Formats: sequence, C-alpha cells, structure tokens
Amino acid sequence: MPAEGEEGPAAAGGEGAGSGGGSAGEQAGPGAPKLCGYLQKLSGKGPLRGFRSRWFVFDPRRCYLYYFKGPQEALPLGHLDIASACFSYHQPEAAAAAAAPGDEAAAFEVHGPNGAVTVLKAATRQDMTYWLQELQQKRWEYCNNLDAAKRDSRTSPTPSDFSKGLVAKDNPDLSVLSQNASAERARNILAVETSPTDLVGEQAASQPAPVQPSALNFSLKQWSTEIKNSMSSLRKGNNENRKSIFYTTEEWELLDPTPKDLEDSMALEEKRKHLAEGSKGLTSSAFPFDFGRIPHKTRRPLKDMIGSSKNRNSSDSSPTEWYSGNGNKLVSELQLKYQSQQEELEKLKKDLLSQKELVRLLQQTVRSSQYDKYFASRLCEGVPKDKLELLHQKDDQILGLNNQLEKLNLEKDSLQQEVKNLKCKVGELNERLGMLMETIQAKDEVIMKLSRQLSECEDNTSSQSGAVNSSMATCTNKELQELDRLKDNLQGYKTQNKFLNKEILELSALRRNAEAREREWQAKYTSLEAKLCQIESKYLILLQEMKTPVCSEEQSPAREVITQLLEDALKAETNEQPEQAFFKPHLVSEYDIYGFQTVPEDDDEEKLVAKSRALDLRSLSLSENREISTGVKWENYLASTMNREMMRSVELKNLIRSGIPHEHRSKMWKWCVNVHVKKLKESTVPGYFQTLLQNALEKQNPASKQIELDLLRTLPNNKHYSSPTSEGIQKLRNVLLAFSWRNPDIGYCQGLNRLAAIALLYLEQEDAFWCLVTIVEVFMPHDYYTKTLLGSQVDQRVFKDLMSEKLPRLHAHFEQYKVDYTLITFNWFLVVFVDSVVSDILFKIWDSFLYEGPKVIFRFALALFKYKEEEILKRQDSMSIFKYLRYFTRTILDARKLIGIAFGDLNPFPLRQIRNRRTYHLEKVHLELTELEAIREDFLRERETCVEKRDLISDDEEDS
Repeated sequence: MPAEGEEGPAAAGGEGAGSGGGSAGEQAGPGAPKLCGYLQKLSGKGPLRGFRSRWFVFDPRRCYLYYFKGPQEALPLGHLDIASACFSYHQPEAAAAAAAPGDEAAAFEVHGPNGAVTVLKAATRQDMTYWLQELQQKRWEYCNNLDAAKRDSRTSPTPSDFSKGLVAKDNPDLSVLSQNASAERARNILAVETSPTDLVGEQAASQPAPVQPSALNFSLKQWSTEIKNSMSSLRKGNNENRKSIFYTTEEWELLDPTPKDLEDSMALEEKRKHLAEGSKGLTSSAFPFDFGRIPHKTRRPLKDMIGSSKNRNSSDSSPTEWYSGNGNKLVSELQLKYQSQQEELEKLKKDLLSQKELVRLLQQTVRSSQYDKYFASRLCEGVPKDKLELLHQKDDQILGLNNQLEKLNLEKDSLQQEVKNLKCKVGELNERLGMLMETIQAKDEVIMKLSRQLSECEDNTSSQSGAVNSSMATCTNKELQELDRLKDNLQGYKTQNKFLNKEILELSALRRNAEAREREWQAKYTSLEAKLCQIESKYLILLQEMKTPVCSEEQSPAREVITQLLEDALKAETNEQPEQAFFKPHLVSEYDIYGFQTVPEDDDEEKLVAKSRALDLRSLSLSENREISTGVKWENYLASTMNREMMRSVELKNLIRSGIPHEHRSKMWKWCVNVHVKKLKESTVPGYFQTLLQNALEKQNPASKQIELDLLRTLPNNKHYSSPTSEGIQKLRNVLLAFSWRNPDIGYCQGLNRLAAIALLYLEQEDAFWCLVTIVEVFMPHDYYTKTLLGSQVDQRVFKDLMSEKLPRLHAHFEQYKVDYTLITFNWFLVVFVDSVVSDILFKIWDSFLYEGPKVIFRFALALFKYKEEEILKRQDSMSIFKYLRYFTRTILDARKLIGIAFGDLNPFPLRQIRNRRTYHLEKVHLELTELEAIREDFLRERETCVEKRDLISDDEEDS
C-alpha cells in the first residue's frame, strides 16, 4: 500500500481493512445520492507532510469511508471507521495559527478509536459542512440500524436498489428499533442547510483532481497594509513641500509634464495675446497639468483619497470638492474638443500647401505657353494652315488652364477664409480654456490653504484634544473593521456551535444505544450460554448412555436423547416466543436472496445436510466481510463511468470475475447482453419481442405443449417458480414462447427453460429473451440445443481432452475405473451449472459467462474437479466414484477459492484451442453418425429379408 501517513484508522487498517461495498444510498432509500467525492488528506512525515488529493467513497454496509488514489482505482489505500468516529473543526483564524494562510480554511478532523486523528480538507467550507453533516447522518443511520433484529446482508438485501428482475420483488422484513423522536427533532433543528459543489457526488469522478496550491506571496491583507503605510507617509510629510498633484497612477507616481510637452501644447497660441497671458499663468503655476499624457481610466484624484483617509465616515462632501470635480470634467471635454480642432486645422494646412504647389505649376505652364506663342507668331508667318490650327488649339488649351487656375484661386480664398474662421473658434476655445485653468488654479490655492490650516490646527491643538481629533477617524475605521470581523467570527462560531451541539447530542444518543445494545448482548450471551450448557448436558448423557451396555429387548434411553437432539436441530423458526426473538441465534432463512429454498421439506437426513451447508455458507460470508469488499470497488468503478460509456476492459473483466454485487447484477447483466446482441437488435424493428409473443400466442405453436409441461418442473425449489400462480411462471412462459417463434428449427429444448428462469431473476422479460438469444445464437455452436444435441456431445469430447491435459491424474483415475464422467458434466454445459452448484457460486459463474462467453463453462467445469481432486482420488471403485460425482459439486462452498482455480491455476486457456478441437471432434462425430446410419440401414434391410429378425424393432420405432 502506498504511504499515506500513520495517522487514523486508514493507516492502521491498510489495504486489508474494510468490507461491505454496495451503494452509498442503500440505507438512504432509492434514488439517494451516493456519498463520494474529492477530499485532501493530511499524510506523510517531516518535510514531506502535507495534503494529498484523494477520492473518498462511503460504504454504508460497514460505515467505512474508503479513500483511493483516484476515481478509477479499484483497490482502496485505506479507510476510516465512521461508526466509531467523532468530528470537529476550527475557525479559520484559529487554524491559521498552525498552518499557512488558507490551508486550514475548510479542514476538519475525524477522531477515530485509540486517539487516532485524521485531518481532511475540502475545497470550500461549503463542501466541508456538507461532508460533516452527511457523515454524521450516515453514522446515525448505521448505529441505529445495528439494533435490527435481523441484520444479515446476505439474507436481507436492500431491494429498493434493484430495478429489474424477480429478485427486485422481494421485501425482506427488517425489525428496526424505533428511534428517539426528541433526538430526531433536535438534530433537525441543529442541522445546517448546505449543498455541495461539483467536487462532491458521482459527477465529481469526471472532474480533474483538485491540486493543492502553494502559499501565495501576494495577499489582500499585505496590499492593504502597503496602502495604509502610503497614507501614513502622506499625512506625516511636510506640508510646505507638498505639491497639489491631483491625478496619479495606481503606483502612486506623481506626474509632471515635460517642458517639450508644454511647448507643443501651446505652440498655436503664442501669437494671440490673451492666450499668451493664460499660458504664462499656467506655466508659472505650481499646478502643472498634462491632459494628454495622463490616461483617463488611470486618473485617481489624490484629493479624494486624502479626504477619504482623513474623514472616512463623513457622508457629505465639501463644496470645494464638488466644484473641483465638475471643473475637471469640463476641462477634459474642452481638451478633447481642442485636440479635434487642431487635427482638422493641420489637415486644412496640408490641403492648402498642395493647392499652392498646383497653382505654381500652372503659372509656369502659362508663362511657357505665352512665350512659345510669341515666338511662334514672329517666326512662323509663312507656316502652313494646319500648323496654325494646331497653335490655335494650344491657345484654347492655355485659356482653359487659365480658367481652371482662376477657379482654384477662388477655392483657395474660400479655404483661407474657412481657416480664419477656424482660428477664431480655436482662439475662443483657448480663451475659455485659459479661464477655466485660472479658475482651477484659484481653487487649488484655496484647497492648499485649507489643507495648511488643517495641518496647523492638528499641530497646534493641545495634546489631549489633538490626540482625540487625529485618532478619531483611525479609531472609527478600526472599530468598524473589528466589528465586521467579530460579526464574521460570531456567525462562524454559531455554525460551529450548532455542529458541535449536534455532534454531542448524537454521540450521547449513540452512547445510550450502545449501552442498551451491550445489555441486550449480555442477555443474549447469557441465553446462549444457558443453551450451550443444556446441549453439553445432553451430550454428556448421550456419551454416558453409549458407554452403558443396553439390553436388546428394551428401547435404549440414548435413542430418546438422539431423537430429541434431532428435533431441536430441525426445529423451524417460529414466532411463538417473540420476547426471545432477539436473543435467539440467527437461524437459517427458508429462502436465500435468490429465492431458492435452503432446507428441503421432506427428507430429515437431507435437511440436516442442507442446514449444515447453509451454516457453512453463512460462516464464509461472515469471514469475507472482514476483507476488502468487491462492492466498494464496483461503486468506485461505476462512479468513474458516470459521464462516459462503459466499455470492455481488463479492469472490468477482473471485477466481473470476482463477482458482480447483488445490487449491480441486474444492470451489468443487461449491459453484457446488449454488447453481444447489439447487431442482432439493430436488424429488428421496435416492439420485436412483443410481436413474437403475440404471434406465438395467437397462432399454432408446436412448442407450446412441451413448454407448458416443463414450466413447473423448471426450478421447483425456487419460490418464484414453485406454483402456477407465481409471477415467474408467466414471465417464463412468455420468454420461451417468443424464443420458439424466433427459432422454429429449435423450437423448445429441455434446458432452455432453466436458462431463461435464471435470467428472469435479474432481468425483465424482453432482456431475458435477448439473454437467451445470446446464449443460444451467439455463445453456443449451431447444433447445441437441437434434437440431436450434436454441439453438446462435441463439447463433452473437447472437455475430455482438456481433462487429460489440465488434470492428467484425475483423468487417468477415471480411465482406470472406467467412469464416464461426461454423464455428469453433460448437464453442466447444457444449462450452465443450474441445479448443479450452490446458488452463490452459480450466479458468480453466470457473471463471467455473460461477459466472456462459453469458455467460462470449461474453466469452471475443470475447476470443480480440481477443487475436489484429492477427494475423488481417494475412492477406489467405480460405484463410489460415480456416486460421489453426483453430489460433490453441492459440497463446494468457497466461491473465492473456486474462482482462483478457474482463472488462475488453469491458465493459459486460449479460446482458439477450444474452437480447433470443436472442429476436429465435430468431423469425427459426423463420421460416426454416418457409420451408425449405415449400420441402421443395413439392419433394416436384413430385417426385411430375414424372417427370424422381422420381430426385432429399434428404439426409435418402439418410442413411436
């Protein structure tokens, strides 16, 4: 087992501790959520000691809280005994004294027997409260149910967890003592309502395991401490050197604009006198602003911070603060408008420069054209007419260009006029901006003056009045913080007090119940001791009489004693003396959990053997309960497949081989059947089973008569099929009729009724029908259940080969005394061990059979012989051997040992080998049948020709 620390019952119990298994909702009723989820367990030693994430599953049968490495693990790392544990937890501030911040916020302690303490931690305090209340409830239910008069998980399962099959209809009577009504009311009053998160419940299996975070270097408390230190330094600084910088970044850096930024921002206003004066006042002020550099989102008014730190409880703001805030907002709007006007002005300037360049080029073109025209008129007086026309065209082009130039000049004038108007607007805005800046400057001076006066008042007042005034705000803040903290602590302590009161109340009630139970056990022990003394006395009398010689004429007194002892042993459980029912030892129930009769009604000798066998089975079940139960492994596996489809795997195969728990067998059998017949079902129409049944009932069915004859002979020792009115009889009839209509070649064969009857114990009619289809059409060869039973005969020859290979000594022993053991094993293969082994072993064989197929039959047939190999070898004559073979399988009770032999000692066991040998022996059987048919024909011909042999008839003719 991996190291999980030495504390708590888990370390003491290890892997071998715990048992029971089953669903977490068994005691809570149908549909109750299973208690499972992630918790962190404190384990390890020294520097490696810390919290490790584990998957916890509650087992209600033993009231154990198992923990696994993960949700898909089958073997638990350990367990906590909740029935004998108590719980506690601390407030976060108390727990933080011994651990890193946040580590113990949702931690609680489980105090086990012998002073062992296990520390567990949930993801949130909400989950912690849920776990504590659920564990309290499970402990309360379990300890109260210990007072039941009948408490045996084998004979009294919880039927409410089943949803299918005839077994689900059973309602065992559990005699549970009434609980204390006042204690229940008090528990309900003290209960704290809470709901779990995603890390609790079956859905948590699909969630990743929570990782334990390391201690964070940054915390809100540390950040708030730094803020307080900054505020203190601001208060204690020199007022004379303090600048009134109203906007800061979150790092408390004071922002001052650079001279270059100021020059760029005032470049366009230098030519205007009134703006120049405003600019001069601005740059010479002690309150520089840079509206472009300071992001609007990160601006934080230092004035507001100082005001809030000076007088945090004040509800009314001063007029100066309000006025300054509105002014700042207006300045920001004007600044944005001013920037947009500047951008538009720059754009117009660029357009104007481009237009000027175009006019200059056009003027150059005009001058060159005029020069060319003048030069051409002087030199080209004798020029041809066509050239003159070309010159005229050029003149026209020049005129057009001149017109275009005039238009552009007009546009230029209009743009210049627009620029002037914009400059005027910008000037007006600058004037307003300057006025606002001066206003804000004046307000800043007033604020600084008031701040100096306030500081002087704080310094000049008397020590007593100054201490009161200066510490009033701080004390008020501290008192408010302390009040909030005390309120939180009070609420936490109230919750803790309610939980501890409930814990004390439950522990007191459980202690009283334990004392009453101890007194009852003492009385039971006294009663059993008295009965033991009586039995010993009778045996002493019997021994004494056996030593004394007895006359043959008189009846021996020993016979009377022996007769009385036999009557006492066979006495059935009655309700004649209800006051002694609790003290009487647990008698064997009339039926087991599957409905099979445990003790026959007629033969007294067989009654003794059956009762002894039932007691041995009970002894084995009690010893198995002390080991790790397969039930909790199944709960863990099924929880891990909640959000994913179940698939064939090695883990699932190993779980099924160990046996499917009673409460999950219905679900798993249906899943196994659907896996094998998935393709067959896809090719059918909806309502296929009902259609087959309807046709078989309405139309003539040759198999109906034989089916009716065999219904009551199917399982007469099972209460579900013991009488014509039993519920199982009608269901069995429907399944067999529907199957006979689906397979007219087979119709009905003796053996199919027992297969269907076993399936119906855990499956509904339609699922049992498909289970029968799986066995006949998928698992077994084609001629297995026909009239010739050819496939069954072939399997007996294959089994003989395997016997000679796997169990050579036993095979040689049978050959030596000429014992044909296939007469016994033939029925094993035909009905898959029904009525051949005890019911517990039978259903474990069927678990593996429905998952793995017919190979399992060979495995268990060999395992049964190997289990009793030495006993068979001791018998030295054929009669005693054959007689022993007829009943020896009923004496095998240890299912775990038998499964270990079948799936461990007999390996390897390849299916290919079985298939090859089936093919080989099938050919041989066909040849033998051909030879027999030839001999039969020769006999018939000879009988017809020979007068002496005409009176001879064959067996077939005699039957007909």
